[in-house]
Amino acid sequence: MTELHLWLRHEVRTTERRTPVVPDDARRLVEAGVELTVEDSPQRVFPTREYETVGARIAPAGSWVSAPSEAVVLGLKELPDRPAQLRHRHVFFGHAYKQQPGAVDLLRRFAAGGGALLDLEYLVDDDGRRLAAFGFWAGYLGAALAVLQHRGRLTAPLRPTGKDELDEALRPAPGDEEFTALVVGALGRSGRGARAAFATAGVGPTCWDLAETGDLDRAALLAHDVMVNCVLATTPVPPFVREEDLDDPARRLRTLSDVTCDVGSPLNVLPVYDRTTEWADPVRRLRKEPPLDLIAIDNLPSLLPREASVDFSAELTPLLMDFGTAGPWGRSLDRFHRACRELGPDEQEFGRG
Repeated sequence: MTELHLWLRHEVRTTERRTPVVPDDARRLVEAGVELTVEDSPQRVFPTREYETVGARIAPAGSWVSAPSEAVVLGLKELPDRPAQLRHRHVFFGHAYKQQPGAVDLLRRFAAGGGALLDLEYLVDDDGRRLAAFGFWAGYLGAALAVLQHRGRLTAPLRPTGKDELDEALRPAPGDEEFTALVVGALGRSGRGARAAFATAGVGPTCWDLAETGDLDRAALLAHDVMVNCVLATTPVPPFVREEDLDDPARRLRTLSDVTCDVGSPLNVLPVYDRTTEWADPVRRLRKEPPLDLIAIDNLPSLLPREASVDFSAELTPLLMDFGTAGPWGRSLDRFHRACRELGPDEQEFGRG
């Protein structure tokens, strides 16, 4: 591998407990010759001292802004609003290529500073398959929260937990009424996670994927009690649930969990809400009668931060070992370049590559 200085940043979102690299994999990186700097972060599920023990240098939270120019800044969720100019190469989930709110501003910050975004969502193989993803745990938690809400056992604010504790809460209890559930996008990573959570809860869901959504039976969709959306659309498709469907007198649907959370994007397949829900208030009532509750949390895997981080780090670390400008990293960089070109002539100075 080429010489690499990796800078693991603190996450500014207070509910983000995950990390893209866990201490065991940090050890592998250091032993492979990576210079690893880890920012102190009291909310990260793994204590900072565990990174120091394996050979990482520790830096204050937020100090990536003054990191050496060659450092590659690694994180998961959004950057703070400052600095206005981003001069480093950043690896994180940027959510900047599907016209999401704030996307243009983020790309302009990179254009102004000469940095580059290597978006984890676009780190793919030759066939376009994502190589590192939290999808399974996002789907698991999306379905788990839907089950708990539908059974009247979801409490707020949400808090991080472990899988054993969550599964204990999911298992059916005496007196629980049976209900019907639908997983849309059931064959993908998130869909597999959702199906696993429903299995733990003693529920056998209906499973839809491309074959069923290509010719959508909306009446059949609305006839389920619970729906979990795990579809990540890459091209515009007709929406699965529309505003008029919420007022359909035949609607049986009572709990809607949107794992994908493409709110604000023209690719959103559930354009019936305009903002995500939060850990402090995870459920939003879309209709009072008959009731329809929405769960739309965009960092679901952070509720199982240890399990999610371990799995993601295992997928990402080999890719970091082979960091460069070719292969998956080159494809991610090319996607960034294309997005910047689409901004227009005023933003043509972008990315060092």
